[in-house]
Amino acid sequence: MKILVINGANMNLLGKREPDIYGREDYAALCARIYAHAQSHGVAVECFQSNHEGAIIDAIQEADGVFDGVVINPGAYAHYSYAIRDAIKAITIPVVEVHISDIEKRDEEFRHLSVTAPVCIAQIRGHGFESYTMGIDLLAGARQ
Repeated sequence: MKILVINGANMNLLGKREPDIYGREDYAALCARIYAHAQSHGVAVECFQSNHEGAIIDAIQEADGVFDGVVINPGAYAHYSYAIRDAIKAITIPVVEVHISDIEKRDEEFRHLSVTAPVCIAQIRGHGFESYTMGIDLLAGARQ
């Protein structure tokens, strides 16, 4: 099994950006945790991060037929990117949306809705970095 993990806008600022919400560990620590978890479960994984909507769309499209599934944290794009939603809907592999924080409990009302989640097989939120490992496990279990 091979999974692509996509991280959207501002995820490269983990550890610096709102550490009370996103934690104090940086993006490298997130990727290290993802790689270690995947390896311990016999899953190949690749991490990708971009602050650019088009690059994220390209990564989603290019994953189809190359990877067995995608775990995506679109960041703020989750709340308004119909282009990312359309890209997810267009591919044939399963996608799990994840969020470090519980977006439904955030103070900003606009964060409560994800336009991308309805075209994913699941949304996992509010478990910190474990949201990613839970997404990997869900995809790995779905393919067995």
